[in-house]
Amino acid sequence: MRVPNSVVLPVGTHVDCCQEQEVAEKTHDIMARITAMLAERKNNLAHFIDNLEGSEEPKFYLDQWEKLKEMESCTLTILNLVAVNCTDHCDIKKLEATILKHVKNEELFPEVVRVLPPIYRQVEAAIVDIAQSEEMADHGMMDLQYLVSKLSQHEHLASLGRELLQDILRYLHRIGLVVWYEEIKHLESTVFLQPTFLITMFKLLVRHHLVQQLESIS
Repeated sequence: MRVPNSVVLPVGTHVDCCQEQEVAEKTHDIMARITAMLAERKNNLAHFIDNLEGSEEPKFYLDQWEKLKEMESCTLTILNLVAVNCTDHCDIKKLEATILKHVKNEELFPEVVRVLPPIYRQVEAAIVDIAQSEEMADHGMMDLQYLVSKLSQHEHLASLGRELLQDILRYLHRIGLVVWYEEIKHLESTVFLQPTFLITMFKLLVRHHLVQQLESIS
C-alpha cells in the first residue's frame, strides 16, 4: 500500500481442501474483503488529512500531512484472485503462466521493456552453472567473496568488480534466482544460490501445529 503504482495478484491455496462451489464462494468473499479494506483505507486517510488541515496549528503537522498525502496518491491495482492446488504441478504451471501474462502487460507495467547489459546475463548464466555443479553443497550457501573469485575464473568475467556484482545480485534477488540478504548484517556476506533450500528449511521451522508438536515431546 506504500509502493506507488503497485500491482497485487492474490493467490488462494489449498483448493484441494475445498469443494468446487466453496472455491467460487471463498474467491468472491476474499475479493470483496480486499475491496472493502481498500475503501476503508481511503476513507481513513481522507479523515486523517481533514483533521490535520482543520487543526488550529496545521504547520506543526506538515511532515505528517505530507506523508499521508503521499500514501493517498499511491495507486494500488488488485488483479483477480488465482485459486491453486499447491500439490498439483499443473496448477503451479497455471499460476506461473498467469503471473507471466500480467508481467508482460505494458498497461500494468509500463517499464517492462528494458534492455539489460550483456554482463548481467553472463553473470546469471555463470551462477546457474556454479549452482548446478557437483561441488556445490545442497544448501547452496556461498561466501560473497568466494563467489567473486569463482566468477572471475570465467574469461569474460575476469574484470568483474565486487560493486558491479552486488548490483547484479540485487537484480537476481529481485527475480528470484538467488537470495541475498544484504540488509542483514550477519548474512550480508552470504549468497544463497539455491533459494528452494530456504523454503524447505522454513517449512520445517514454521508450520501449523508446531507448538503442539514441540510440547508433545517429553
